[in-house]
Amino acid sequence: MSGNSDGAFAEWRRYGILPIAAALGYATCVIHIYGLGVYIEPISKEFGWSRTATTVGLTLSTVIQALCAIPIGMAVDRFGPRKMAIIGVALTCAAFANLSTATGDMANWYLIWIVMSLASLPIQATIWTSAVASRFHASRGIALAVTLCGASVALIVFPFLGTELIQFYGWREAMRIEALIWLAIAWPIVFFLFRGAQDERKAKAAEAQAAPAPLPGMSLLDGLKTTIFLRLLVVALLFTFAMIGLNVHFPLIVKGYGFTPLEAAGLASVIGWASIPGRIVTGFMLDRLRASLVGAVAFLLPAIACAILLYGGGSALSIGVAAAFIGFTLGAEVDVLVYLTTRYFGLRNFGGLYGGILAALSVGTAFGPLAASKVFDLWTSYDPFLTATLAMMGLSSLLLASLPRPRPELNEMKEPALA
Repeated sequence: MSGNSDGAFAEWRRYGILPIAAALGYATCVIHIYGLGVYIEPISKEFGWSRTATTVGLTLSTVIQALCAIPIGMAVDRFGPRKMAIIGVALTCAAFANLSTATGDMANWYLIWIVMSLASLPIQATIWTSAVASRFHASRGIALAVTLCGASVALIVFPFLGTELIQFYGWREAMRIEALIWLAIAWPIVFFLFRGAQDERKAKAAEAQAAPAPLPGMSLLDGLKTTIFLRLLVVALLFTFAMIGLNVHFPLIVKGYGFTPLEAAGLASVIGWASIPGRIVTGFMLDRLRASLVGAVAFLLPAIACAILLYGGGSALSIGVAAAFIGFTLGAEVDVLVYLTTRYFGLRNFGGLYGGILAALSVGTAFGPLAASKVFDLWTSYDPFLTATLAMMGLSSLLLASLPRPRPELNEMKEPALA
């Protein structure tokens, strides 16, 4: 344990700023997902659209991301994450601002969401997690937790910032200002402070005119053929379908209990605040306990949250508690999947293999909010969607609990022998 602690301290002394830079980059890649919720109502009202029609742009965007997830992951394995990150942060913020140019024509709405999806491809989760995983071994769980706190930052900042800006400037100008603010914060930090071991190895190899030493782990084909990979795919799909749908519509669910838009945004921000300890506690436990069981327990909390929303009476306290449970698990979800992917398959082809997991995450993200919108349009209530979430979370927990122990030799890190 002492040796493991010494290794963890050494990693943080040397690379401690990297997960923080990666966290801001990761927040950028979900600005159009976690930031959309507060814009759904004003856009729908201006254009006379249903919530389903408004949300379909996000669905289209994430389907494209799902189709491109594995090629993007393979590109990270080949070229390293730094260049993609620098370009992608700038493009994503510009594309989010471009959503404000919507004309009310559905073809135009589809087109600007396609632009949004293509712009955010270079900064998918694979870029940030692969760089951090390449630098941290003894404390990989907590380092990934800090990185993925970027989504927690997004959950806290984007809905609240968007709500405030909409009240003062309207939804179009709000999108532009929000994008500009975030670009000014995230891009300089990513540019100066984000660099993975892959980038360094390739630079050293170029200087020595040699191929970079491979990282340890399975081949892409061997990993794709395992039942472990299939189970992780299903977990990713079910979880994001339920949880992203729930999260995107959470301000609207809260408004249904009679709260004002600002009060609803404030209660929704509890999800973001709770996801921070969710990530940190989960990361700490992943480094010390069997990761699959940690995930199995964490993934049951949203079932309790849905029961509170269905039967808790709709008070601010009960909604806040439900939001806290949702946030804690939302904080754990990607941490668990990334960590398990690195431990079961190693880092050699992490980009490609996690790209497959990310594809499932993207499919769930694409259709979860759309399904929640459709449920509301049909029943004028989110209760059926909340009920379905109970079953999906239970199955996800069982699949994680069924995973075997990982093979330790897949994560034996070796320094490249480069002159």
